Amino acid sequence: MSRIGKKPVVVPKSVQVDLNGREVRVKGPKGESQFRLPDLVDIEVGDESIQVKADYINNKRAKSLMGTTQAVIQNMVTGVSEGFSRQLRLVGVGYRAKVSGSTLEMTLGFSKPVQFELPQFVTAEVESNTLITLTCHDKVVLGQACAQIRAFRPPEPYQSKGVLYAGERVRRKAGKSGKKL
Repeated sequence: MSRIGKKPVVVPKSVQVDLNGREVRVKGPKGESQFRLPDLVDIEVGDESIQVKADYINNKRAKSLMGTTQAVIQNMVTGVSEGFSRQLRLVGVGYRAKVSGSTLEMTLGFSKPVQFELPQFVTAEVESNTLITLTCHDKVVLGQACAQIRAFRPPEPYQSKGVLYAGERVRRKAGKSGKKL
């Protein structure tokens, strides 16, 4: 049996879970998420928990999908009750950011500022000029938005400039050495 898949998903009082056929819908104070169950996996919705079920003895793929389904439902419940956040740091001379409406405007050393339209449900907050905090109830959408922002100026290994995740360390490379005789 999948070690992750056999763990029940604890549902807080503020979260409502609906199962309509193969569609799971989770509502909470931070938002609403939905997920279509794979064909090999079923769930049991109880009062305070959700249990993922699959025929994992006869089907190896069902065993792997069982753990994945449990993790996705756990992330949905956590997202709509608490939400997810991710911080990005801008490292470089003159690098800064500001938020205006649903647009994140960043100065990243290009000739013009970079305009990034935030996806639906993602909110951005700039604490200092170089620290961006993104929040969302959907972990996948949040991760994709962070990856798109980071792609504008990925960290480079020679001077460690670019858009970095908070706490990320860039492994530095030595530059060219002088002329050898």
